[in-house]
Amino acid sequence: MEDNTFETRVDLTALRDSVEKIRSEVGKVIVGQDEMITLLITAILADGHVLIEGVPGVAKTLTARLMASVISVNFSRIQFTPDLMPSDVLGTSVYNLKTSAFEFKAGPIFSNIVLIDEINRAPAKTQAALFEVMEERQVTVDGHTYPMETPYMVIATQNPVEHEGTYRLPEAELDRFLFKIAVQYPTMDQEVDILRGHQERKGQMPTGKVSRVLTPQEIAAYRAKVHEVYCEDHLFRYIAGIIHETRNSPALFLGASPRASVAILNSAKAFAAVSGRDFITPEDIRYVAIPALRHRVILTPDKEMEGVTSDEVLKQIMEKVEVPR
Repeated sequence: MEDNTFETRVDLTALRDSVEKIRSEVGKVIVGQDEMITLLITAILADGHVLIEGVPGVAKTLTARLMASVISVNFSRIQFTPDLMPSDVLGTSVYNLKTSAFEFKAGPIFSNIVLIDEINRAPAKTQAALFEVMEERQVTVDGHTYPMETPYMVIATQNPVEHEGTYRLPEAELDRFLFKIAVQYPTMDQEVDILRGHQERKGQMPTGKVSRVLTPQEIAAYRAKVHEVYCEDHLFRYIAGIIHETRNSPALFLGASPRASVAILNSAKAFAAVSGRDFITPEDIRYVAIPALRHRVILTPDKEMEGVTSDEVLKQIMEKVEVPR
């Protein structure tokens, strides 16, 4: 009798077609930034939140808006400011004179894709309002729990160079982001293409250039396929080995948590699916590891004084851990 064990494969054709359509639509406006777009697509398929860090003017907010525009879901934007209160984000109970009862008025956090602009401008009290909704996809107000619609994703942006009027994000909140994407300046040729595209739009809003290509039902179906992507046992050990090295590194004051291990596994599965494979390779893990870890570790004070970055330390750790073959 013939063994058909290896004939059972996950059909990723539709998923790959949708990913290419998203790249094509976003690419009508965004020049370069291929890694940011790939990681955003990976995060959507892995059901994770994303923190985007970069200097002003590198299309952080625009890319987030475009990603929401290509998916047929609700979108809301919250501008974080130092005087923003938790109720401004979550919503509040309002007394209804007609019914003589309190009614809950939902805040802007109730949507499918929520863009939080300059997330580090709000104080700790407002940041704490995001803990429950990011982890459990629900909000509890006045003893009542309100679940979020699926899909639910928070995309937050922050500026790394402007420190006046900003607050450090709590570690517990950072740990809830699947990725922290570091956005770089475009190359000279890419900047020329940006200028050319701006002229061709002739004042038209960039979001008006893209079409919707993905539905919530398709996202749910693709996420189910991502869960079926296979990971061999020796790759579990590889992920665990990287995480344990962060905890033992003399350059790090705080290593990565078990949540980081799960984040690497889920995002590696999603990235493998985006690449058209139904199995994880060590290269998938290496691709997602630094974006998944750079915001979860804390450098020792002396390394910070030396100007060492978490990316540099993580790259050294990745080189230390033996790559399984």
